[in-house]
Amino acid sequence: MKQYSVSGMSCAACQARVEKAVSAVEGVDSCAVSLLTNSMGVEGNADPKDIIAAVEKAGYGAELKGADKKSDSLEEDVLVDKETPKLKRRLIWSIGFLLALMYITMGFNMWGWPLPAYFEHNHLGLALTQMLLTIAVLIINRKFFTSGFSSLFALAPHMDTLVALGSSVAFVYSTIIFYQMCGLITHGAENMELMDLYHNQLYFESAAMIPALITVGKMLESLSKGRTTDALKALMKLSPKTAVLRKDGKDIEVAIEEVKVGDIFVVKPGESIAVDGRIIEGISAIDESALTGESIPVDKGVGDLVSAATINQSGYLVCEATRIGKDTTISQIINMVSDAAATKAPIARIADKVSGIFVPAVIGLAFIVIICWLIAGKPLSFALARGISVLVISCPCALGLATPVAIMVGNGVGAKHGILFKTSEALEEAGKAQIVALDKTGTITKGKPVVTDIQPVQGTSESVLLSYAYALEKKSEHPLARAIVAYAEERKAERFETEEFSAIIGNGLKGKIDGHWIVGGKETFISDFVEIGEEIKETVRLLAKEGKTPLYFAKDNEFLGVIAVADVIKEDSSMAIEELKKQGIEVVMLTGDNEITARAMGKKAGVNQVIAEVLPNEKEAIIQKLQTYGKVVMVGDGINDAPALTRADIGVAIGAGTDVAMDSADVVLMNSKLSDVSAMVRLSRATVKNIHENLFWAFFYNLICIPLAAGVLKYELNPMIAAAAMSLSSFTVVMNALRLNMFNPLDASKDKENTKRIVLPNIEREGKKEMKQTILVDGMMCEHCEMTVKKALEKIEGIIEANASHTKGEVEISYEGDWKEEEIKQAIEDRDYNYKGIKE
Repeated sequence: MKQYSVSGMSCAACQARVEKAVSAVEGVDSCAVSLLTNSMGVEGNADPKDIIAAVEKAGYGAELKGADKKSDSLEEDVLVDKETPKLKRRLIWSIGFLLALMYITMGFNMWGWPLPAYFEHNHLGLALTQMLLTIAVLIINRKFFTSGFSSLFALAPHMDTLVALGSSVAFVYSTIIFYQMCGLITHGAENMELMDLYHNQLYFESAAMIPALITVGKMLESLSKGRTTDALKALMKLSPKTAVLRKDGKDIEVAIEEVKVGDIFVVKPGESIAVDGRIIEGISAIDESALTGESIPVDKGVGDLVSAATINQSGYLVCEATRIGKDTTISQIINMVSDAAATKAPIARIADKVSGIFVPAVIGLAFIVIICWLIAGKPLSFALARGISVLVISCPCALGLATPVAIMVGNGVGAKHGILFKTSEALEEAGKAQIVALDKTGTITKGKPVVTDIQPVQGTSESVLLSYAYALEKKSEHPLARAIVAYAEERKAERFETEEFSAIIGNGLKGKIDGHWIVGGKETFISDFVEIGEEIKETVRLLAKEGKTPLYFAKDNEFLGVIAVADVIKEDSSMAIEELKKQGIEVVMLTGDNEITARAMGKKAGVNQVIAEVLPNEKEAIIQKLQTYGKVVMVGDGINDAPALTRADIGVAIGAGTDVAMDSADVVLMNSKLSDVSAMVRLSRATVKNIHENLFWAFFYNLICIPLAAGVLKYELNPMIAAAAMSLSSFTVVMNALRLNMFNPLDASKDKENTKRIVLPNIEREGKKEMKQTILVDGMMCEHCEMTVKKALEKIEGIIEANASHTKGEVEISYEGDWKEEEIKQAIEDRDYNYKGIKE
């Protein structure tokens, strides 16, 4: 996506016009314009010159962001507020002339405040002074008129057109009255009562007050809009400007732009880390709260990665630069938040459709109001006042800002808590999730499994089994392989050299050691090479029911044994899954583990459903199947999760995962905490609620105020009051969006139980068929009896799970493949219960 700065936009109609103009350029796939940040994101291969030309032809200005800058940073574009100082100067000068004007029109005329003697009964002098003061205010705020009328002549009116028309009509009408007053004097027909009548029909103060009050509103809006990007600005300010490089044994401070990949840099206690790097000397506690929102420092030492903008709290570190400039984590976060602001949420299209016809409709309505009041017999001054009020009270700005301000603040709140939405659509859609599919390793679990058991077969020692496994797994990057390698190195196991190594994805490993083929992996994979004895299978079943993953190893045609590895569930996983379920979301766990191990882990975590023995290339198909039941969020961290993340309605990458996973995802969680998934849903729902409030206010405001201004509700609304109301409407929308800054997405205490959860049927991977059967058992008297029968049946090969009920005298069994009724009967009767057969 290429980003552009757009100048000259004042309301939602401007935004829609720019969008329409750029979308028509050849080579543009999509275009999203943000009125909030005066920016535009364009997808496609169109020439930037053509895009800029299209914007200029539509009556606005455009510039490619970063086109004339050495840095890739967006800092200058976002941090420098160029609009508010201009509005402030305009406002100060406007107020000066306006106070003098109001002193005459209200202070002198209404309340008898003193003026120089030559103004006494000098209606013409007073009128001329009012006209000159009004002209001064109109010149100061000429931007409304140049922009408003140029867009009107181009048949694309917007908010400035309404302001320009309302103020111009008031000024022109008052000027005509002034010349009529001059005519009375010229013809010697000066009559005090008649002059008073004409003087009371002057609307110079309204003509001046309208643009002045709109400028007040614009300035308040500009100030409050600036606050919506506070989180992004805070991130940008964290980016270090200098680094201390170590060259030829000396420490030299250089500008951050001079750092290159591979450079050695040092970080003293209390300093910010300059660029992303790897520690090569020293240990320290690193404050990563700027990136992750996690306040507790992380201990790091030699070999660990560090990120730019994090704080070295204690030790002296020497690091090697690995990523610089726009490639650093902090720069990617800034670009991600900025890109999200440049995209358009689906809900914004409602306002866009209305804005496209709103201004022309208001101009037409104002004209109709004037005609209707004239037909009703009201004087021209009354009819014009009603028409002018309709023009200036109508506010397309509030409609245009309703969505983007909330999206920007929501994105900022997310960034502050380590939740990064890549697009506005992701922020809006995440809260609509009905199913969350969780990859087990690294998402529910820590992804750092450890060896728990080594079970060699008779005739093979533990050390031999471990040495062969070590040699094979050393060449693999799988988390389970790393567990075996770490365990072997800790025990100083002998290491053999492996040749002709190959990894069979989702199944196991193969390699030659001293001329012998060594294989390791799943039972189904090893079974193709050797036969596994019943005693080992029984041992493995027990290990699997404890949530441990068995890895089988063989040498040529000789089975060596099993090494069991277990991953640890993250501390917050169970709580996070409960939060998701409370939010009305069905939670599914995907894993490559065997059925028994997966169910044991799923039960500990508290998920609704477990889909086991899933190969990496099957995840996408399962997500597709889940999508037939509802909107799916996929959460993962590995390269093999990328297709599933892309397929899901919302892909979420855990921050500690791979770059590929992050590139494929719609949302990135900088922390590796599963509780951030429920926080993401919570923040999305709060943001969408805020957008609905803003849209309601914008529509409700116009629904009430336009009839009020037209005089339909039997109330004569002064055009000045109408201008004040219009200027406050946008300000109100922005201030409501800013309330989101006080929202804490991690706080689950206010979650309400959502009972409208979809109920998923049993989802199976392709090629797998799980069946259920109910058997009748007599003699169970309590929960202890239920547990005894359950354990007895689950030891039988093929039976995945058994759920007994002593009140019903039944046991429901889930199984795969074939099983023998005699075995079930024997297992039950061995525990002194009576087997009564299969339930019909």
